[in-house]
Amino acid sequence: MRRALPWLTLRFQVYALCRSEEQALALRQLGVLPVQGDLDQPDTLGRLVGLAEYVLHSAPPPNQGEDDPRSKRLMAVLGQAAILARGLCYISTTGVYGDCGGALLDESHPLRPQSARALRRVAAERTLRGLGKRGCRVSILRAPGIYAADRLPLERLRSGTPALQPSEDGYSNHIHADDLAHAACLALFRGRPGRVYHACDDSDWKMGDWFDKVADAHGLPRPLRLPAAEVERSVSPALWSFMRESRRLKNRRLRQELRLRLAYATPQVLLDQLRKS
Repeated sequence: MRRALPWLTLRFQVYALCRSEEQALALRQLGVLPVQGDLDQPDTLGRLVGLAEYVLHSAPPPNQGEDDPRSKRLMAVLGQAAILARGLCYISTTGVYGDCGGALLDESHPLRPQSARALRRVAAERTLRGLGKRGCRVSILRAPGIYAADRLPLERLRSGTPALQPSEDGYSNHIHADDLAHAACLALFRGRPGRVYHACDDSDWKMGDWFDKVADAHGLPRPLRLPAAEVERSVSPALWSFMRESRRLKNRRLRQELRLRLAYATPQVLLDQLRKS
């Protein structure tokens, strides 16, 4: 999470795991001490033992299977230290809830992952909670769709990918990348042990409305609205797995416990900025 580095490097000596010398050079220029290693190669991780008091873990699971061996390897390494890290924040996903029919959820809602991707995230959360049982304060941020000026669905709009007709459309949730990075920093120090936080903004938009608003802000045609059966036939299985799920999320813990002040209360803030630029 490079967007978290300005906040962190002003306050702490920051180390970052990286795979290549090119990544290491870029990190040094940001005031970070790189540690070369790879979560897919356990024998490269020894230098992490006892290195840091706080750990921000945002590496995704592999793209296959129903487990997260990367988180298991990280936990195994962190657990080798005589004194565990004091705090760990893990960036998970709201996909762990599966389709909730548009219901409004808090963090106690049961997990019902409906894709292999979400199953892997549930496995990662379970693994990292193991460190909490050993004394490390583990906080989990469940993030929805992450957006920024350079992370908008413009290619999808330009390619003419359809959206669901309003009667079948589901709710999507959002967080600006900068707000997510700030939330992760705060969770390292303000998060309660074993606590889950919805890292989402205040928007209450359906997915098709989100695409319409992005299209309008960039002068692009709005996507064609089609019935669900037609959309499923015309998009990839991975995209359909997102489109078929609908839920809304409460962010009270984010605001009250982490005391995060959202810079982007809804994506409309960014879209308005883009219109003016």
